[in-house]
Amino acid sequence: MAGFDPSLSSRELLDELLPKLQATEQFLSETLGAKLEYSLDPRETRRLQELKDEFELEITMINMNLGHLLRRYSDQLVDAMEEPEGKDDTRLELDEHEAVAVERIRRLYQRAQELQTDPA
Repeated sequence: MAGFDPSLSSRELLDELLPKLQATEQFLSETLGAKLEYSLDPRETRRLQELKDEFELEITMINMNLGHLLRRYSDQLVDAMEEPEGKDDTRLELDEHEAVAVERIRRLYQRAQELQTDPA
């Protein structure tokens, strides 16, 4: 897969990617959910529901592959969490599915940010 770094640091996973995924999930449940609940226009309701469904499917796929990564490197990640200054910053080698999940976290987070600033 051209363009993908087949590794990332444990700190990047813990400090950047997992918070981005959590923020995206929060956007989905709170912001998008509220817009959907209060939408009066049937076309807008349909558009928002399709968007919500798309985000949910993407997050489900990400979580499956991310779970695999977290299980494989659980010992290294525990060590990294116990060393908050970043001294234990292990490189995690990603398989193809994990690399795709990492890239999808970044893209989905960016989309969520764009949708939050979009007045529509």
